[in-house]
This record gives sequence, structure tokens and C-alpha cells, in this order.
Amino acid sequence: MYEFSEYTQSSLEILRQPAETMQWYIIPIFLIFMYIVSKELSEKNYKAVLAGAALWLVDLFNEIWNSYVCFLSHQAPVWGTPAHGNTSLLILIGYNIEISIMFFIMGISAVLLLPEDKKMKILGIPNRIFFAVVLTTAAVAVECFLNYAGVLTWEWSWWQIRFPWVLWIIGYLPFFAAAFYTYDRPTIKGSVKFVGCLALMDLILLIVGGVMHLI
Repeated sequence: MYEFSEYTQSSLEILRQPAETMQWYIIPIFLIFMYIVSKELSEKNYKAVLAGAALWLVDLFNEIWNSYVCFLSHQAPVWGTPAHGNTSLLILIGYNIEISIMFFIMGISAVLLLPEDKKMKILGIPNRIFFAVVLTTAAVAVECFLNYAGVLTWEWSWWQIRFPWVLWIIGYLPFFAAAFYTYDRPTIKGSVKFVGCLALMDLILLIVGGVMHLI
């Protein structure tokens, strides 16, 4: 039987232990999140909020399978958030509440950058593709910095800075693709259906993971 890595052990010690990790700063962060969402809803920009939910749910899918990898291998998650990185709540082995809130806001922010004209090109590139590439690249750069700072760990050989295209394709491009797809649906109903499918997928995986002790 393999043993969990040192970083993983430190994460497991605080996993879903709010009595040990909760900090006051999360309250104003949550209020800022609520302000952003309520502002978009008050302006009837429902698709922007749904796009935020879509990106958040695709990230949650990644976080769930990352947890599966950790507990099935009994070694380490693909990416982890060790205890010394500080968090108000570690929700899953590589997923804290700060990351969760950040990704929802990221989805909203990303679609607010999009031109109304879907066919408009930037530097000869369709604007949706242009922003997906730019934002994905920026997100990977930030992730690499977090890894360098030691607050986001990578312990599998194929998920390392020397293979940035893996992080690019698996880690972030699907996030922005899902957000843009949701935002560009012809109707609100279509956006809701897509987000609902993502939510159902994640719910099933969470239930299975809970029953099988994989999260």
C-alpha cells in the first residue's frame, strides 16, 4: 500500500475542518461575490451569472476527479492545496473555498469581456477563440506562479510546468469554453439546460465519491 505524500497528509489534516481553518476574511470576500452576482441579476444579465456557474461547475468536475485520483492512488492528488497555503475551508483535497469563489467570479468576468458581435474578429481570430486562448494562457501562468510559491502543489510527473499544454488543455480551456457556450445560447432556457446538465453530472460524481470515500 502506498503512503500519502507529505503535502497530501497536511491537506488531509484540515480537509473540511472549519473549526481549525475558518478565518474572518472569507466573510467580506463572500459579500463581494454576492455583490457581483446580485448586480448582474439586477441588470437582468442572467446569462453572465449562468456563465459563471458553468465555469464553476466545470472546475468542480476537475476538482472531483482530482480527489478521486488522490484516494484511489493513496499517494497524492494531481494538484493539491497543502495546509501551509492557508484557507478558510478546504472543501476537497485540492479545492478550497477561495478557489471556489474565484472561479465563479472568473466566469462572469470572462463573458463580460466578450464583444456583443460573435462574428467580430480580433487580430484575425474569432473573438470567442481569441479570449479563450488569452484567458487560458493567463490562468495557466497564474497557476504556475502559485505552484512556484508553494501554495499549489503538483506531485504527478505529467502535471508539471514542463508540460504546460496539459494544464492549458485540461485545466483551463474547457472552463472558458463552457462559460462562452452558456453565454452564447440563443435563449436563457438553453443556458439553464446546459448548466443544469453540468450540475447533475457533478452531483452524481459527488454522491458516488461520498459513498466510495473518494472525496
